[in-house]
Amino acid sequence: MVLWILWRPFGFSRRLLKLESHSITESKSLIPLAWTSLTQTLSEAPGIFLLGQRKRFSTMPEIETHERDSELFSPPSDVRGMTKLDRTAFKKTVNIPVLKVRKEIVSRLMRSLRRAALQRPGIKRVIEDPEDKESRLIMLDPYKIFTHDSFEKAELSVLEQLNVSPQISKYNLELTYENFKSEEILRAVLPEGQDVTSGFSRVGHIAHLNLRDHQLPFKHLIGQVMIDKNPGITSAVNKINNIDNMYRNFHMEVLSGEQNMMTKVRENKYTYEFDFSKVYWNPRLSTEHSRITELLKPGDVLFDVFAGVGPFAIPVAKKNCTVFANDLNPESHKWLLHNCKLNKVDQKVKIFNLDGKDFLQGPVKEELMQLLGLSKERKPSVHIVMNLPAKAIEFLSAFKWLLDGQPCSNEFLPIVHCYSFSKDANPAEDVRQRAGAVLGISLEACSSVHLVRNVAPNKEMLCITFQIPAAVLYKNQTKNPENHEDPPLKRQRTAEAFSDEKTQIASNT
Repeated sequence: MVLWILWRPFGFSRRLLKLESHSITESKSLIPLAWTSLTQTLSEAPGIFLLGQRKRFSTMPEIETHERDSELFSPPSDVRGMTKLDRTAFKKTVNIPVLKVRKEIVSRLMRSLRRAALQRPGIKRVIEDPEDKESRLIMLDPYKIFTHDSFEKAELSVLEQLNVSPQISKYNLELTYENFKSEEILRAVLPEGQDVTSGFSRVGHIAHLNLRDHQLPFKHLIGQVMIDKNPGITSAVNKINNIDNMYRNFHMEVLSGEQNMMTKVRENKYTYEFDFSKVYWNPRLSTEHSRITELLKPGDVLFDVFAGVGPFAIPVAKKNCTVFANDLNPESHKWLLHNCKLNKVDQKVKIFNLDGKDFLQGPVKEELMQLLGLSKERKPSVHIVMNLPAKAIEFLSAFKWLLDGQPCSNEFLPIVHCYSFSKDANPAEDVRQRAGAVLGISLEACSSVHLVRNVAPNKEMLCITFQIPAAVLYKNQTKNPENHEDPPLKRQRTAEAFSDEKTQIASNT
């Protein structure tokens, strides 16, 4: 049997030591002999000591003490199970190493001791020496500094140059609630072995959490800790259902802090104001908003079918594009109008308050008939964004035989960016097949799929981009001369049109 022992000098640093094999039978009488053998083996190993004073290996009771010492900066154990935050219960005194130096050299020395100095919230790294007014004590990181031998060569060289003794002293430091990090507090409070929530989505002054079932008994405490430990956060909320209603918002519970859900956010140089309790906003989509915006050039046209409060529409309008933005939610429609004025693009964005299908079969159809009927020189590129991942693919059916007349040239057909969730093992293929099934065609050779983000374990958010084929978009299938091409040549041109946006899912999954 191979035995391992976890060595933690001074109770702070971990090292796993592998010992010689020992055959241990089930006889309890042999267990003490095994430990005796271990202590003899380790007592001869170099470097096993505490503060250079103890060269004897610690037996099991002291190993348990070291296990406790390794949690030096953990809150007191008696806060476990606390559901109502009591900040006074987090007081704790710990013993840490300090270095005594002359006060006039502190500034020069600290630049060289950045690695070794203690870094904890709300704790000064340099304090007055209570026994000597002309000296200062530099707090050192107990996980890095155990004895004077723990200093690196460069650090020891500076100490020597400044005539500072590397002798380490001990100091009793009192920790309070303010000195613990949010993750440390929650790990100490929640049941052992359970996931700890320390992350959240920030929406202005609001921390938006998505707590799991085992965290709900502690929800108010968690909310307060998020407020306490994150400057600028004055309200913490928890989502209490999925986005399953027609307006794309969700019910939320205020866990702690103010009830005010009116907020202001800044994303990609643009400002948005809205009531977070009544509209949809996800700060994790900032990069995706930028990606789509960069695809459009000045003079292009964007139809935003599910526009929300404007994170696609407003940046695109700022590029001197023409934008038609729609959202069914009256609150989103209101704040979309407001944000267009706020960002000075209200003259470039036409705003609608319609169901997505009605928007596509009404205003979009009318505008496409005009745009695609223009001369070749005047035709802009047309993009249609459909950011409703739970249902957007279903709305693709609205494009089937949407337009009358003869098809335009392939290069001017609208480009669709349609979002969807997938739990499939091959999410890109899954999205392609589902979108193709709705349209009644195969999108295998004429689409690209971009992985937007991982939403949950085994759940991805993706964006499929493709040009709507003329056979789908037009009722009249009679080809005009410029559009009459052999199928292989048409596939080649379509593939070339997407050469800059190859499928990215393979490198991300």
